[in-house]
Amino acid sequence: MPVNKRSKYRGSRTCGGGTHKNRRGAGNRGGRGRAGQRDHRFSHFYLKGEIANGKHGFISKTSVPVSALDIGEIDQMAEALLREGLATQEGDIIALDAAELGIDKVLGGGRVTHKMSISAREFSERARAKIEEMGGQATTV
Repeated sequence: MPVNKRSKYRGSRTCGGGTHKNRRGAGNRGGRGRAGQRDHRFSHFYLKGEIANGKHGFISKTSVPVSALDIGEIDQMAEALLREGLATQEGDIIALDAAELGIDKVLGGGRVTHKMSISAREFSERARAKIEEMGGQATTV
């Protein structure tokens, strides 16, 4: 028959905790809080998915995020942009404003197959060269 632990230890000075020094302070339990998360309590934090092993890299406080897109991707989206009304067809030239699409800078990756007139805040040199090579215009706003 099971015995009530409380009753079992009545009258005992240490209540089953070994010597009276053993339950003193946080040292007997390996520290307080998240102490030992990378050492002796690694498995507990690993199973909960709360591992944080140090810091990596830095975040510059003065950096300004710039949304950029390759000219090849814009070229692939050109017909869809025409259908949605975000670009206009002026003869054989497709005209669009990159700011309306949320693009700050046009980069030079990819192939250009359409004649385009694009206005944006910034262009890379390769993007400007590819647009003008196809007979289009790259206008900086």
